[in-house]
Amino acid sequence: MLDDRAKILLKALVERYIADGQPVGSRTLSRASGLDLSAATIRNVMADLEELGLIVSPHTSAGRVPTPKGYRLFVDTMLTSRPLTLDTLGAEARDQLQPDQPQRVIASAAQMLSSLSQFVGVVTSPRKASAFQHIEFLRLGDKRVLVILVSPDGDVQNRVIFTAQDYAQSQLVEASNILNAHYSGLSIEEMRERLKNEVDQLRSEIAVLMQAAVQAGGEVMAESTEQLVVSGERNLLTVQDFSNDLGSLRRMFDLFEQKTQLMRLLDGSSRAEGVRIYIGGESQIVPFEELSVVSAPYEINGRVVGTLGVIGPTRMAYDRMIEIVDITSRLVTNVLSQK
Repeated sequence: MLDDRAKILLKALVERYIADGQPVGSRTLSRASGLDLSAATIRNVMADLEELGLIVSPHTSAGRVPTPKGYRLFVDTMLTSRPLTLDTLGAEARDQLQPDQPQRVIASAAQMLSSLSQFVGVVTSPRKASAFQHIEFLRLGDKRVLVILVSPDGDVQNRVIFTAQDYAQSQLVEASNILNAHYSGLSIEEMRERLKNEVDQLRSEIAVLMQAAVQAGGEVMAESTEQLVVSGERNLLTVQDFSNDLGSLRRMFDLFEQKTQLMRLLDGSSRAEGVRIYIGGESQIVPFEELSVVSAPYEINGRVVGTLGVIGPTRMAYDRMIEIVDITSRLVTNVLSQK
């Protein structure tokens, strides 16, 4: 636990370092904090903060910089943000998002996040409802069956499945009729649960086929959601913290190119309420000490369908990033819900 004096000094140090990017010494900290303390007292408090792992002295500098742990304490207990309104973005930014094409909205949102933050903007595409309206099976021969899934919004997805036995087309029609009559409108997960309970009531060969279809449907839905739009990666080239570390830049560009780790991180963020912040490698999914992620979910008609956020250096203006991410999330929600 920190006393009030230590909290004030830590807050002043973090804010000064975010603003200047230079290690903060006791003299600068004395002016920035507004406390009437001697240089010796400030040095003692800084030594205590360093022992707690909240700040660190880089190289041989007399100044200190925050650690990820120090940033976390600052964000959780010392950060103040202004009331947020959609007007904060201005009409020009809002006009970038028009409810014509959802994918165009997502691309524009990523670009807007990057432009406003001067870092990297990321947005996951809206997850489609994992429900089906109609299903058909088509025999391809050689124990291969084409599964045709039609979603409630008319989207059609195909998947070839391999079966343990060769089915006649009449058997495939029977299985599709059962699914369409009793399972239409359910999510893939609900179908899977009901099949577990009702499998004994079906002929074994039909039950196996239906379970394979459900598995294929789940894979199709999962594939249709794994879309991530990234904008502004090159902004990191101009970030002072990275400009002299080509190794870090290379690892970060690999992260943006692969996208898998970011998808896992943002998928976790979609289950949280409001803005979520990952600082300096806190998440094992994106274990980079140099990066922080500020993210928030967005909705369509009250249902969370994706996540957006800003990725930048740990030395970022978190209050500003929270504002940008929160407002963009609400703006995307409004635009997509209108459509």
